[in-house]
Amino acid sequence: MNTSLDTLVQSLANTILDVTPIIVIIFGFQILVIRRAVPHLKSVLLGFVYVILGMAFFLEGLELALFPLGKIMAQQLTDPAFIHEGLAVTKQALNWADYKWVYLFAAAIGFATTIAEPSLIAVAIKAEQVSGGAIGIWGLRIAVAIGVAIGISLGCYRIVSGTPLHYYIMVGYVLVIAQTFFAPRMIIALAYDSGGVTTSTVTVPLVTALGLGLAGSVPGRSVLLDGFGLIAFASLFPIMTVLAYAQISRLRKGRE
Repeated sequence: MNTSLDTLVQSLANTILDVTPIIVIIFGFQILVIRRAVPHLKSVLLGFVYVILGMAFFLEGLELALFPLGKIMAQQLTDPAFIHEGLAVTKQALNWADYKWVYLFAAAIGFATTIAEPSLIAVAIKAEQVSGGAIGIWGLRIAVAIGVAIGISLGCYRIVSGTPLHYYIMVGYVLVIAQTFFAPRMIIALAYDSGGVTTSTVTVPLVTALGLGLAGSVPGRSVLLDGFGLIAFASLFPIMTVLAYAQISRLRKGRE
């Protein structure tokens, strides 16, 4: 109990140090440059307190739950005893097709975490407001979540197969550029932003833990060289799916 309390206090202290520069910059510009009092000062200060407490609890939760859970799931799904239902098979005897449950889990966790991503929800709400309802909240969220699911699943295949990361990224952005020429103009900027909002508070911890755990469990893979890179897939493929969502919507409206 004391250990958990000590780590929580340490997380709180680290969060205060991280947030302090932001507070100094905001209040510094408000007082020295704009030279006006901060409106609703009590509410602003209370909001900063909530932010600090929330971030401290969130960071502590990552260390206690999400990071270990992602690593454990990767290890269990890559265990030869699980893959071959108890048969005496070594990890060296496995090939990329034997890790089908890893790919399915990666797609499912990518979809679920993206749907719950607060940053994406905020962007989807604003997009619906400024577009007058032309861009639906759930349509955008599902399109982005599908992109993340595909990207993380493909990223796990890359870790298992050991193929170079830059090949996937280069080909992916070539496809994105090609899609950009044919997509409706109103969706292009939003699609590119959709790739960034996926790499936030909910998605990143679980995806990172999954990648590190998978690279540490597959024979011949380096945790440092192969364990990272899933976030790049999670940022790239939502751009493609949102552009495709807009193109399909335009084709359907044209037929109607």
